[in-house]
Amino acid sequence: MRIGDAARQTGLSVDTLRYYEKIGLLKAARTASGARIYGSRELAVLHFIQRAKSMNFSLEEIASLLEMRADPRHARDEVRELTHRKLEDIHQQLQQLTRLRDELTLLVNLCRGAEDGCPIIEDLESDSS
Repeated sequence: MRIGDAARQTGLSVDTLRYYEKIGLLKAARTASGARIYGSRELAVLHFIQRAKSMNFSLEEIASLLEMRADPRHARDEVRELTHRKLEDIHQQLQQLTRLRDELTLLVNLCRGAEDGCPIIEDLESDSS
């Protein structure tokens, strides 16, 4: 299939497919006229990339995972370590989001009870320095 067909099938843009090829995540065969041709192997790689991105892996990490994908049995420890680091990052982000949620909840509640001014604006101004 051609690049437009692959884009429609995966939900990715043509520009994204070209970018993935440019940075080496994907290699598409070419016709004699230079048009990219995508087969089931390339589509499997694109689905792998999409799934890894949905798990918050960076494109650099995905490149590493794609290399490890060629020999998963021997790369198991590396994959586990990379995934463990990603999990730790997610835990930290969750802690940050929890603190942010609590702070915003407090500000909304303060705003409801405020007679003068706006506690939200005042808080934002006090943290701007």
